[in-house]
Amino acid sequence: MNKRPLRLKLEHLTKLEPLTANQKLAFDSFASGNHLCLDGSAGTGKTFISLYLALEAVLNKDYEKVIIVRSAVPTRDMGFLPGTQEEKEDAYTAPYKAIVNDLFLDQEAWTKLTSGKTIEFLTTSFIRGITIKNAIVIVDESQNCNYHELCSVITRLGEDCRFIMSGDYYQSDFTRKGDQDGIKEFINIIQHMNSFDHIEFKWEDIVRSGFVRDFIMTKELYENRKL
Repeated sequence: MNKRPLRLKLEHLTKLEPLTANQKLAFDSFASGNHLCLDGSAGTGKTFISLYLALEAVLNKDYEKVIIVRSAVPTRDMGFLPGTQEEKEDAYTAPYKAIVNDLFLDQEAWTKLTSGKTIEFLTTSFIRGITIKNAIVIVDESQNCNYHELCSVITRLGEDCRFIMSGDYYQSDFTRKGDQDGIKEFINIIQHMNSFDHIEFKWEDIVRSGFVRDFIMTKELYENRKL
């Protein structure tokens, strides 16, 4: 029986290859040293790719840690959930835990990496006033960040940092159009920065399943009144 390693290293990370043209573009852009904005359809692997690229770089000793950031808006109800702070966070960290455990084929990988501070999870409420150094910051579900939250996160980055944002504007939990437009305004700004690559994932990039691809394609056609 093979024992699971107590400390995870680069060789324990499952080697991934891009499955679509836009996934390859994301891999190539990150390798070139640019910051990433991964935007578009659900099921295209944006979060999976973000975590893989970040963990590969950290375990290669290029950076010290990965910091996953989510908006305080959808996580504001954490205070009303029962249990400890760690138990409250479990509902929001569950997707990342599943991805990390899959990447290492180890059901304790997330626990090992978070306990060793290789991965940290923060909400935008707790990021103000700090300076982040030598880290890769992933802003996931960025469509649920308003303009001020996104600006607040990106201005926390100090020396030797990388920034990855991942989201889908069409899945926003915001009900006010002004909040929904915040991510568009932010993307418009970073598109003028040479250090950023904006990659928009389309239907053909959906890898979760053919069923999901068919549903999202049909849904968007319906919402655009093309059906």
